[in-house]
Amino acid sequence: MVSGAGSRRRGGRPRVADGAPPYARGFPPVSAPGAEVLILGSLPGEKSIEMQQYYAQARNAFWPIMGELCGASRALVYAQRCARLRTAGVALWDVLAAGERRGSLDSAIVPSSMVVNDFAGFFAAHPEIRFISFNGSKAAELYRRCVLPALPAQLVGLESQRLPSTSPANASFSYERKLEIWSKALHGRIRCPGSSAPVSDDC
Repeated sequence: MVSGAGSRRRGGRPRVADGAPPYARGFPPVSAPGAEVLILGSLPGEKSIEMQQYYAQARNAFWPIMGELCGASRALVYAQRCARLRTAGVALWDVLAAGERRGSLDSAIVPSSMVVNDFAGFFAAHPEIRFISFNGSKAAELYRRCVLPALPAQLVGLESQRLPSTSPANASFSYERKLEIWSKALHGRIRCPGSSAPVSDDC
């Protein structure tokens, strides 16, 4: 457990020692008790931390994809997007609660500084979770390495799938390809807007 990042400057940014990477802190989950799907990232990027919103970077494909799948498009204000996710039975969180990182790339996270979120508590509060989708390979790796060893057997066996990162840094996948893979992974698992039924081809 990291002890902290020092005093905070006005505006909420941490004061760091000369040469040390800034200390990034994540957010509480976007969720409702009946959520059935958990989407996990690694740690919010700089723009997300600045805005205090998940996937706030304008070129990140997450919200356009969610707009296609459950109506949570970037055209809505952030609170409305989060409400659409909850209605669709989707919970949104990150594997890490905090960590030192310069910039926004997952590869820049300092391993010794990582603080993992309380997944035992999360799953206790969300017993209906049946599927975990990882937004990128780093989230999947961190979950496997830092979370799974501490979970009880019934949670270790939850179905999961690593999906291509929606970050613009993942330039090897076009938006269309990302949308195709995410759609296939979440097909039949999330609910249509305004419905209690799982998403189908007609949604």
